[in-house]
Amino acid sequence: MTAPRKLLERIVTEPGKMGGKPIIRGRRITPAMVLAMLANGATHDEVLAAYPALEEADIEACLLYAMRLAERTDADGATVAAE
Repeated sequence: MTAPRKLLERIVTEPGKMGGKPIIRGRRITPAMVLAMLANGATHDEVLAAYPALEEADIEACLLYAMRLAERTDADGATVAAE
């Protein structure tokens, strides 16, 4: 498995692409698009088939990205102050 820091380097923002939302390795694919597929029951193989430009590590990066965001917010979506 790839180190968390390396995985998160796959998630970037580029002004002018996807409205400034986070994207995966400069592609016009957002973590939210991948996570939505997974949340709806898609397998990793199905995600990779839908987005051939992605790699397994990109899916791992999306999951880690989502976990890190969830750690920083409460159930209502408010940002939780760092301890």
